[in-house]
Amino acid sequence: MKIICVGWNYPKHNLEMNREERPQQPTIFMKPDSALLRENRPFFIPRFSNQIEHEVELVVRINRLGRNIAPRFAHRYYSEVALGVDFTARDLQNQCKQLGAPWEISKAFDNSAVVSDFISLDELSDIQDINFSLQKNGQIQQHGHTKDMLFSVDELIAYISQFFTLKIGDLIFTGTPAGVSPVAINDRLTGYIEDKLMFDFLVK
Repeated sequence: MKIICVGWNYPKHNLEMNREERPQQPTIFMKPDSALLRENRPFFIPRFSNQIEHEVELVVRINRLGRNIAPRFAHRYYSEVALGVDFTARDLQNQCKQLGAPWEISKAFDNSAVVSDFISLDELSDIQDINFSLQKNGQIQQHGHTKDMLFSVDELIAYISQFFTLKIGDLIFTGTPAGVSPVAINDRLTGYIEDKLMFDFLVK
């Protein structure tokens, strides 16, 4: 099982990160399966970072084997979505960027990929017409709508499958909207797809 993540896929988030140029193609990175955090277990802030930030994202689960998938067929490769958090050690990421080095250690560390239970797309409308949000301590911190993606889910699947064979159970984190912020001990994070509560866990 692979966890494939997409960066820079929401314009307002790109602006808040001082990235004004529109990407010409999706930015892809990966997390190992040891990054998964499920079932509302608490997230423990790692000792190696002083700036862990939340990034809420819609997560798509692949349901069939595929490679070099055409965009017009991509919708056949998923039927469920979840809500996830891509935790980022922003201080480490900035250090790596300054050195021109890969920044996996800031993104792929243990428990950095929160994933809720999955829900069928039959419960929702078009995958490109979904609202999702994250609240921190009861206050909305991030709100996104999938129509704002620079690269749609089907475009992402087509692009990713050029390089990696997609297998049943692979997860795709599709990018985060604006509003990322640091987390602190005793913060409570809750996430919603439309009005449905998807996750509710504590930061320790």
